[in-house]
Amino acid sequence: MIPDNLRYHKEHEWVRVEGKQAVIGISDHAQEALGDIVFFQLPQVGAKVKAGQEIGEVESTKATSSIYTPISGTVSKVNVALNEKPELANKDPYGEGWVAVIEMANPAEVNGLMDAKAYAAYLDKEVK
Repeated sequence: MIPDNLRYHKEHEWVRVEGKQAVIGISDHAQEALGDIVFFQLPQVGAKVKAGQEIGEVESTKATSSIYTPISGTVSKVNVALNEKPELANKDPYGEGWVAVIEMANPAEVNGLMDAKAYAAYLDKEVK
């Protein structure tokens, strides 16, 4: 399941552009590899972030992984629902399981991310 309307980062985060905002989350592939997610360390609202920077962590019954931002800007919102229900990222990684919203500093950065077709090819290569 790789939605066509999103862009993807090599660290398995996705971006959905909504005007000057970028909603980000972890991909279906990432949540599947992690297994049952039990905890999120979310970024701070107001934090200035640069593309590729670690902004939080996700912990599962298998491992702890970093969450990276694919986009530079300012964190304007975080999904506090993940504090109470981290499993939302397992159940609905592209919907209710979103992680943060970033006010983009440079919207053109989105063009450097993979589209769904390129991300699928990246996953095929990475798995082999």
